[in-house]
Amino acid sequence: MRLEFINRVKENEVLGKSILTNEGSILLRSGIILTNQYINKLKELGVLYVYIEDDRLDDVMVEDERLIKLKQVTMKNMDKIVKNINSLNSKKDARNSLRVVENLIEYIIDSGDINLSLHDIKTHDNYTYIHCIDTGIMAAFLGLSLKFKNDELKELGKGAILHDIGKTKISDKIINKKAPLNEEEFLEMKKHPIYGKQILQKNMSISEIVLKAVAEHHERIDGCGYPYGLKGNQISRYGKAVCICDVYDAISSDRSYRNKFSPNDAYELILAGNGTMFDEKMVEGFKDTFSIYPLGCCVKLSNEIEGYVIRQNPGFPDRPILRVLYDAETKAPIPFYEIDLLKHLDIVVKKVV
Repeated sequence: MRLEFINRVKENEVLGKSILTNEGSILLRSGIILTNQYINKLKELGVLYVYIEDDRLDDVMVEDERLIKLKQVTMKNMDKIVKNINSLNSKKDARNSLRVVENLIEYIIDSGDINLSLHDIKTHDNYTYIHCIDTGIMAAFLGLSLKFKNDELKELGKGAILHDIGKTKISDKIINKKAPLNEEEFLEMKKHPIYGKQILQKNMSISEIVLKAVAEHHERIDGCGYPYGLKGNQISRYGKAVCICDVYDAISSDRSYRNKFSPNDAYELILAGNGTMFDEKMVEGFKDTFSIYPLGCCVKLSNEIEGYVIRQNPGFPDRPILRVLYDAETKAPIPFYEIDLLKHLDIVVKKVV
């Protein structure tokens, strides 16, 4: 499969990965032939890229049916989870509904494969829940890389998925504002980690790990974060882990008030925050765990050649292995060949295309 920006998708190409709604139901199922009507509708919904079936890249596997189903179940239950946690009379229901989150994290612990299904097709409508779920998935993988114990990973994943639950106590006018927040609005927004901790403390018998992950996910190593202004080792490693995953996933997505960062710019922001925004061990773990360019995406190199990412080089997230399918000048199909950027250090990725 290849990952294409929606503007590069052509009529009659076949969708390679299903697109989900905010409720977790399937908006378009993998295998469907994309008409111009479908393509235009996806553009209207804010879909930026889709996976397309391609027999020249049939060894690029981004599907993981079990993980997709677990994420779908989790998305379907997010409204119920949030509602039950916010209700004073449903502690048992809240614990039961959180079981779907635990199932998702348990599967991640068992599989441990970061290259599968991390990059979802986000629409403006489903962004909030997918952001929460992807932050949870990233935090679980990061925790695996940093040798967290299994019981810690489960609680870390739950805390990461619930990290923004405090926003349910903030006015929709602030949450959905398309312009930058004014000072008063921003001060209110900065309270959402406190609100989140309070919600969980009042309504559930929940672990200290989850509480710390929720309360500390906007704290910064240099003390310039919020809401408590914690610094260094005052911040738990759970808060540190959720922080770096939350930031990366957020800046990698389009928002109503700004465009998303390019993959390499998002990665560079994480590296630039090493020791100030983010804990050094977390940044090292991040570098060892996540790749900049998702499998199947097309990148342009400094020599003007374009190729599709087919494999990652562990420990070198900015130097994947590419498959070149088209002539650089004429764009005509050619007998494909591969470039391993780890073996060609004079070539770098210029941009995703």
